[in-house]
Formats: sequence, structure tokens, C-alpha cells
Amino acid sequence: MKQKHISLILACVAWLMVGTAAAQGNLERLQVKARVGYSIGATAPLGIPATIRSIESFKLTPNFMLGVDAMYPLSENFGLQLALHYDIKDMDSEVTTKGYHMKVTMDDDEMEGVYTGHVRQMVRERMLTIPLQLTYELSPKLQLKGGPYLSLLLAKDFYGYAFDGYLRKDDPTGAKVVMGDRAGEWATYDFGDDLRSSQFGLTVGIDWTFCRQLGLSADLSWGLTGIFHGDFKTVEQTLYPIYGTIGLFYRIF
Repeated sequence: MKQKHISLILACVAWLMVGTAAAQGNLERLQVKARVGYSIGATAPLGIPATIRSIESFKLTPNFMLGVDAMYPLSENFGLQLALHYDIKDMDSEVTTKGYHMKVTMDDDEMEGVYTGHVRQMVRERMLTIPLQLTYELSPKLQLKGGPYLSLLLAKDFYGYAFDGYLRKDDPTGAKVVMGDRAGEWATYDFGDDLRSSQFGLTVGIDWTFCRQLGLSADLSWGLTGIFHGDFKTVEQTLYPIYGTIGLFYRIF
């Protein structure tokens, strides 16, 4: 909660600075860009745990970004930029596990224990993201940027199924429950209600203006808070949203 409050305070300060600039007649100094992009990344732990033996598949998902940035110059090279982005951060992957802690539902029976086999995992997140960044002009065409961001989730899901494997109930020596490799023989899970409603992290990037008001951008966002509530222990590892975005922007003025 402290990180969320800090990010909100910083965003409010930035908006006040922009409003002050407008009130003082310096609105013409603002640089406003509209941008669109596509993100590739994952919601994953830092380092692959030993219980995940291999990544079988990773499918591209429609992770589009649409937003607008407002940058106010603080000096010849430095500026303060505030943005509002609509982000999609989805993931669709399949892994093979051994001795992985799971809670699943099969034939209306909820079970928890140690799972060995295949797991399909799908993450669906729609969010409004507010980055607050310090910018630095390397040249009239190149701009570096970096700072914190706060994302407020509008829609969120985390679900999937376990198949072609077995679960040992409660502990590694518990009763064995076998999951098949066809629909109807799978065990399912849904942890969407356990996801946080906000995310906090850091973002860095670069903008390159290649033709008058048009340019390309490359950005990396790294979540500092796990996607689940702190008291959620079913997934043993803390999962962080880590995404890179390639985009196109247009400088409005």
C-alpha cells in the first residue's frame, strides 16, 4: 500500500506541475505525444524454480498499448513526463512440472498437493497505467526516459488446467489422483479473485524521432509487486509482470 500511495502522490505532483505551467502561460512548452505499441513478456518468477522442468510453449497474445504522454521541460536536457496508457498484459504458456504445489478442481472436488505433469496457464489483464518519468534529451531525435509507474487493473484473470500428470494429495506421499490428456480428464484452477487490483513498478525506455513528428520507441516495464495478494500462498513463487514494448508515436505539439 505504501508504494501505491507514493506513486499516486508523485502522479498528483506531476499533474499539478503541468497545471501550474498552463496557468503561468507556459503551455506552449509542453510536448504531447500519442503512442501505440505491442508488448511481449511474461508474468513469471525471477528465475525458473526447480519444480518447473521445462517450458513447452509460449503463445503470442494481443498485448496492445495505447496512450498519451505530456512532457514539461525542466532544463535544456531534462524534463518531467506524465502519461496515461491503456495496457493489455496477457500470457498463454504451457510448462512441465515435477513436485509443484497446486490447488485444482476435478469433478467438483477441490484438491491441493504436489503435482507432476503438464500445466497450461493463462493470464488476462487489462489496465490503466500511469508512468511518471524523468526524461533526458541525448539529441534532438533521441530521448531517454525512466521512472515509476502505477497500474490500476480494469479486468483480471488467472486460470488454466493441469493434464497428463498426477497429483499427490496434501504431500508427496499422499493419495495419487491421475489427470488425463483430454478435455474432461483435466483438473482446472482459477485464481482470478486473488489478483491485486493495482501494480507498481519501474519503466525505462527510449524514443527516436525519425521523421518530423513521427518516431519509434522501445520500453521495458518491470513490476516490483507480485500480481497476487500477499496472503495468497497457493502459488509458491512470487510472480512479477515483466514486459518489453515496441511502439510508434506521433508528437501532437
